[in-house]
Amino acid sequence: MKAAALLLFAALLLGTAAALRAPEYDEAYSMFLTAGHARPDWPAGPFTAGQVRGLYAGRAGLGQIAENLRAGDVHPPLYFWALEGWRHLAGPGWLSARLLSVAFGVAALAALGWLAALAEVKVAPAMALALLSYGFAYTAIVARGFALAQFCNVLGVALLVAALRDGRRRLALAAGLALGAAGFTNYLAVFIGAAALAWAAWRRWRLAWPALAGFALFLPADAWFFLAQRGTRAAQFVAFSAPHALALLLRDSGAAWFGGLPLYAGRFGAIVAALLGAVLAAGALCAWRHPGRHGGLFALCAAALPAGLLALGLLFNNTPIEIRYLAFSTPFLALLLAGALPRPALGLMLAVQSCGIAGLILAPATMQPQALAARAAWAAGGTQALILVPFGNDGVGVPGPFIAALPAAARVQILRDGTAPDLSAALVLALARLSVDQKSRAQTAAALSFLQANPCLTKTAETPLLALFSNRCAHQQP
Repeated sequence: MKAAALLLFAALLLGTAAALRAPEYDEAYSMFLTAGHARPDWPAGPFTAGQVRGLYAGRAGLGQIAENLRAGDVHPPLYFWALEGWRHLAGPGWLSARLLSVAFGVAALAALGWLAALAEVKVAPAMALALLSYGFAYTAIVARGFALAQFCNVLGVALLVAALRDGRRRLALAAGLALGAAGFTNYLAVFIGAAALAWAAWRRWRLAWPALAGFALFLPADAWFFLAQRGTRAAQFVAFSAPHALALLLRDSGAAWFGGLPLYAGRFGAIVAALLGAVLAAGALCAWRHPGRHGGLFALCAAALPAGLLALGLLFNNTPIEIRYLAFSTPFLALLLAGALPRPALGLMLAVQSCGIAGLILAPATMQPQALAARAAWAAGGTQALILVPFGNDGVGVPGPFIAALPAAARVQILRDGTAPDLSAALVLALARLSVDQKSRAQTAAALSFLQANPCLTKTAETPLLALFSNRCAHQQP
């Protein structure tokens, strides 16, 4: 009964977060890829947001999605295939796309409850700790493949435990297929599957080999996509440095559990971060001393992702450490903590996590600025304004969420390299001051310099997200 109530609460909580958080950079890739416009063909001059709504709709088809992924992305296709079908049924809106992730997140939580029961861990605490961890909740509301990979991983580990308990090879095969599907959704999920399968092989080889066979079925397809993609986004991460990587790993591991709480503390942020680190370290110590049944498996799965990220950094000389990747560890940490924490400590942990989830839903500090800037620009100028937004690296992650947040009547111009704003008829110019990738920083700076130097324009307002100009020359036109 408690588990069912938690699943209902999870659906409401995650659905609310999905509805309230601003659209994000990477989500635009999901939207345009599944709509058949992997790189949207934006108009060269001013246009209204309503004129380009069709770029967010459409249908790509499974083959086109696969082709576009191999040509210019770094992800396998399973989630995008699922999203394409979902959007055909549920509609092309941003929220409807996010609700697919919510469904996968709730399914992952249900699978975690089953795994907890198999391992004789307290089910409700394990589910609550996972749900309220920032990384789990965040990846369960964005239109990306993390929630599906999370579900496949947790289900695969649960099936593996059930197979070893009951001695059933079919369950072991199903476990391997689920873990393989996780890797075919997100390559990094392979680390969890590899850790679980290594544990199974050590425990009971005769039942582990069907799981290994199921897992291996996905590896050729993984390789077919990965080898074609290996040269794309070469500069996505900074070069590897062990001290920097370890510091980032510690920071983002804490953030995957407690979110951005130090950000909200202002000048006391370092103190808050230290206190949160102490709370998490104390919990980890309890879990180490009282790991419970299958604690070794859960510890191995929880450690696999951080260790894998560090290994990738050394191998490819980059630093692929982010909260959303470390979120794959949170269900297994939740299982360890649920079985080890005394009731007062469990209550404290859940209370602190709840504050982080409140920030996830409400705090602009943890949200990307594109939609926030778009809403500010529309509020400041309305239909009189020409809203200027940078093209960014490839015209997807910057203008995509920005334009999606505007009403249909909003007038927009996308600023590419060397493009000057159109001053011919705009009474107001609203420049979105966005610097979310390398190109958008340069394009925003160039546009701001141009506008400030133009004798027709007078700056009337400036915020961190917006620069507003009045066009005297346009006002003087008959």
